[in-house]
Amino acid sequence: MIFTDKERRYLAAQLLARLATTGPDGAPQVRPVGFRLNDDGTIDIGGPAMARSQKYRNAQARPGVCVLVDDMAPADDPIAPGWGRGVEIRGRAEVLSVDVPPVAPGRFSNDIIRVHPRRVITWNLEALGSASRTVG
Repeated sequence: MIFTDKERRYLAAQLLARLATTGPDGAPQVRPVGFRLNDDGTIDIGGPAMARSQKYRNAQARPGVCVLVDDMAPADDPIAPGWGRGVEIRGRAEVLSVDVPPVAPGRFSNDIIRVHPRRVITWNLEALGSASRTVG
């Protein structure tokens, strides 16, 4: 299993992530994206006119990517009240078309970026501090 139950619940409750890709000049590009965690642990990233976007072309040409999902824990959080928390997923991108967009069908295109996780880093999610592990 790629994600713990706590990580899965956290990711399922979030609506926005940031996708980092590498541009043709070697510079990083970071963009806010809609995403969905799949049952197999992959992450689908969608958007309007995705195949025309720079992030899509970057992922197609240089598939090493990073997805970051983070927020501020609410004041009543039992682990890190009021602190930042999140999950960073480093992995390999696959560009493909699907029958139904993972987010906002009717608004987002059928072209997606699917991230296959290789490394997961969390902080202030299951315990104070950070933890990392290789998953693929």
